[in-house]
Amino acid sequence: MELHRWYGRSDVRLSLLLLFSAFVVAQARSHNVTRLLARHPSFSTFNHYLSLTLLAADINARTPTTVLAVDNAVMSGLLSSSHPDLGTLKDILSYQVLLDYFGGRKLRQIAGGSALSTTLLQASGSLEGSTGLVNITVLKNGKVAFGPEDNDGVLDVYFLQALEEVPYKISVIQISKFLPSAAIAAAASAPASAPDPARISLTALMHAHGCKEFADTLSANSDASNTYKDNVEGGLTVFCPSDDTFKAFQPKYKNLSAADRVSFLEFYAVPIYMSMDVLRSSNGPMNTLATDGAKKFDLTVQNDGQDVTLKTNATTVRISTTAAFDHQPLAIYSTDGVLLPGELFKSSTASPSPAHHKAVHAPKAAEQGPSPGDSPAYSPDDDVADQSADTDSAASPLDVGGGGLHVAVFLLSAVIVLAN
Repeated sequence: MELHRWYGRSDVRLSLLLLFSAFVVAQARSHNVTRLLARHPSFSTFNHYLSLTLLAADINARTPTTVLAVDNAVMSGLLSSSHPDLGTLKDILSYQVLLDYFGGRKLRQIAGGSALSTTLLQASGSLEGSTGLVNITVLKNGKVAFGPEDNDGVLDVYFLQALEEVPYKISVIQISKFLPSAAIAAAASAPASAPDPARISLTALMHAHGCKEFADTLSANSDASNTYKDNVEGGLTVFCPSDDTFKAFQPKYKNLSAADRVSFLEFYAVPIYMSMDVLRSSNGPMNTLATDGAKKFDLTVQNDGQDVTLKTNATTVRISTTAAFDHQPLAIYSTDGVLLPGELFKSSTASPSPAHHKAVHAPKAAEQGPSPGDSPAYSPDDDVADQSADTDSAASPLDVGGGGLHVAVFLLSAVIVLAN
């Protein structure tokens, strides 16, 4: 009988060990480019469009890959100068994904000083011959440069820093600008279909579509108003509360500190152009103009059929199914209530949070975008952008996150208990 029990427990131990091993192996093999980039808010626009063009899923399914990321300023320049459609933008971004692993160290130790790499764009089958190959060369001055193989030897795109690495699986690095491509050239030569952002009057458009109270309040706050204007060119989506709801909220708004008023107003805009079709296909958190490092100020978009709601841990509102204004790069939607940022208002009341009431410095205009994190605030300690190439391994194979870590601990604990 005892022997039977011993063998029975051995079988359970063996099963749990196998489960634990399989779990660790699965986690070691997995990587998620959007989660890696979410640690770097200054790349949020690039990250957003990887998801929007469905390239993120393709990258996650491939090993190895190297993503040549550009920051929000470079992305804004492309979007504002040529206004590419999603198809063109997908081609542009596909050319930024190398189907090989180049970490910071490997880039500087390329055998022979140069290498050619296939790109995701070429792998799509839409290009012929060597078109789509990228030349990587270590220059005499030590800089690492990139350029198209068919670019007559011109290499004017430079490696700036390693952002994230899962060794030999995925590397995310920053480069100085987009690689020249036929897609960029086509977008630049296409006739402009969007209105000139310099001639767009945000407040006039809000006035004309039921958001007069919010528009007047925004106009009276020069810091917040200037942040809106500065972001129109690169893409902007505004969610303005309807007149009746915002008028009733004015006493609470006036009770905020000067700095929190700026953050509050900036919270109602996302630094990315989003059409209604895009909103209806989006689910998850998004950063706003108020997002600034530890001051997360994000909102969550949820859709149910034709209905789109915006949510924070304090309130939920529904946006109008018809945009007040929708011409790339600007979209304005009215909401049926005042969405309250959890950073300023408690979830149980609409009273300003005392901690934020004492704030004295207004946040900078954010250049940030969607982040899938659930934590109350973004921590600067999570940003490892300044690590050297030798230590740049922020996403280790066992960095499984909260839920995965709990499962691993549970399985390991069970094995230990049965072993005794």
